Amino acid sequence: MAGRRLTHEGTLVLDCEGLSKLLADQPSVVAMVAEARSRGMEVVVSALTIIEAAHRRTDRSRLAWLLSGTRIVHVGEEEARAASAMLVGAGLHGHKYAIDAVVAEMAVRQRRPVVLLTSDIDDMAKLCGERVRLVAV
Repeated sequence: MAGRRLTHEGTLVLDCEGLSKLLADQPSVVAMVAEARSRGMEVVVSALTIIEAAHRRTDRSRLAWLLSGTRIVHVGEEEARAASAMLVGAGLHGHKYAIDAVVAEMAVRQRRPVVLLTSDIDDMAKLCGERVRLVAV
């Protein structure tokens, strides 16, 4: 994982691409998650990310095993309203950004420092600002 050192403690958040690549056993993502855990970081995922990442060919047993070591953050009315406000603040709207907003809102509430593994650096930067360190996967 040269060049991608994570910080001590805090939280590692996986978005859809982060979870998908972990499910696919991509070495760089597996290494980042392992390093985060070794440094005492909690690994978290939004409940909506599970829906977004799973498909017909998803290995359900592997998904269950990976999620067993991950904290799943649920989305209620308060979180939905906060995510909606983040969208408005970032000048974004619509279904294309809805789950990103939920993940971003969840990420900013986690124990700091927060690192978010994402394939959507531009939109997540608009939503999270400087509050979350973004790492491209």
